[in-house]
Amino acid sequence: MSKKGENIYKRRDGRWEARYIKEYDISGKIKYGFCYGKTYKEAKEKSERMKACVQGLMPQPQETGCHRLSYYCDEWLKSERIKVKESTFVRYETIVERHIKPRLGGQYPLSIRENLVDSFTQKLLCEDELSAKTVKDILVALRSILKYTARQFPGIFPEIQFSYPKESKQFIRVLSIEEQVNLCSYLLCNMDLCKFGVMLALYTGLRIGELCALQWKDISGKDCLISVNATVQRIKDIDAGSHSQTKITIGEPKSDCSTRQIPMTDFIAELCERMRPENSAAFILTGTEKCMEPRTLQYRLAKYTKECGLDGVHFHTLRHTFATRCIEVGFEIKSLSEILGHASTTITLNRYVHSSMELKRDNMKKLAAASILK
Repeated sequence: MSKKGENIYKRRDGRWEARYIKEYDISGKIKYGFCYGKTYKEAKEKSERMKACVQGLMPQPQETGCHRLSYYCDEWLKSERIKVKESTFVRYETIVERHIKPRLGGQYPLSIRENLVDSFTQKLLCEDELSAKTVKDILVALRSILKYTARQFPGIFPEIQFSYPKESKQFIRVLSIEEQVNLCSYLLCNMDLCKFGVMLALYTGLRIGELCALQWKDISGKDCLISVNATVQRIKDIDAGSHSQTKITIGEPKSDCSTRQIPMTDFIAELCERMRPENSAAFILTGTEKCMEPRTLQYRLAKYTKECGLDGVHFHTLRHTFATRCIEVGFEIKSLSEILGHASTTITLNRYVHSSMELKRDNMKKLAAASILK
């Protein structure tokens, strides 16, 4: 008998037989390869080596004349590494190694069809229980890999249509005016640099990584402007010889539009001058030349909101709350979009603007006052 899920059996002739997925044919049907050994351990070790070969983790024992998809995944990653930010490359590498190679790495590129991609999508959703957003990110990477691969097979590579899973609309937490006043009162009491940073985010819409990267030299008291030109992230450390799995990086903001200047209100400008240290190179949240990492700031915010009796508040809640307050007071949408660092006003309206019931009632009253149908 085989051990559960291992596909290793003892044959009648006394040898052990281990079965592994070798490839899929054009219809998507599995083709198995077989390894044999005098003992269970020998057969298993051979099958594990062959699985590694299929996934591209080890060289193929024989040159087949045609590389499997895992090979093109690696080549695509090499080409992307010089084009994208380090954090983006790390995300691509994680997607490839964790999701694409294990399930599709053994395929020959010319055998990949829409039904195989659809099956891959369903397994990600149902077996791995990934969110629709995560699955879409994986499929976008796969599509880019296949486009890269198609250039190696000019005129003969199949055109594949991708069906992306529909993302369900998620509830976005926004602080009510009463909750915001409560939080601000808490932050102003015995204010330190970290509390000041949270207040700054609540009144400017800064992202958590942008706030962690902000230095006092980026805040102009004279012009009442905040210059956003960097972000802090903890990412996987892919450097050869590194003993750490992750590392903190300070790099360019999320996109070109994220590099921006944000005007400050008089209240925030006065607060900045009160908290400003002598060292302009110091980071806002620490007062030293060493930055605070986003995870630490998240822990601090969780502590603050718990003591205020606020549930379900994350750092991005502050950004959503800022955008919503701006709309409530009649902010011009193009200006708000640029302050938030968005590429278009559509992103601002669809993702970051949440109308309160009070605002809806006020607008209905305006309609009633202007209506000719009394």
